[in-house]
Amino acid sequence: MQIKLLAIGKTDNPQLQLLIDDYQKRLGFYIKFEFEIIPDLKKAKNLSEEQQKQKEGELILAKLSNTDILILLDENGKQYDSVAFSEYLQKHMNSGIKQLVFVIGGPYGFSQDVYHKANGKISLSKMTFSHQMIRLFMIEQLYRAFTILRNEPYHHR
Repeated sequence: MQIKLLAIGKTDNPQLQLLIDDYQKRLGFYIKFEFEIIPDLKKAKNLSEEQQKQKEGELILAKLSNTDILILLDENGKQYDSVAFSEYLQKHMNSGIKQLVFVIGGPYGFSQDVYHKANGKISLSKMTFSHQMIRLFMIEQLYRAFTILRNEPYHHR
């Protein structure tokens, strides 16, 4: 199985990008992982929220194949602790899927088309975080999940 993380817009903070790069490198020891940025929309200020979600949704859907399992990072998604999330990943790996795709949407969330295509939704917290910080949190949680699955000492139970 391969894991892909899609996100709208680049990471502006260089310190945050260094941490993302570090965890992305670590994660590569466990699984084939790809972090792909979908560029911000040009002239987004001229678009309504709904138009922006629709255009971003088209870009997200264009990055998927028919066999991908799509999981949205959404404030209304299911919450897991780190051990349960590692079990969630293990279940997907055992199912024989080719690629699991997590998506961090734009500032207004996802279009209805993206919600319709999604196979599930996950929330990392009830708190609100910047979309740029969620990238780091998600990659770190993926790394943590694989260390849990391998009984490595990174995660303390």
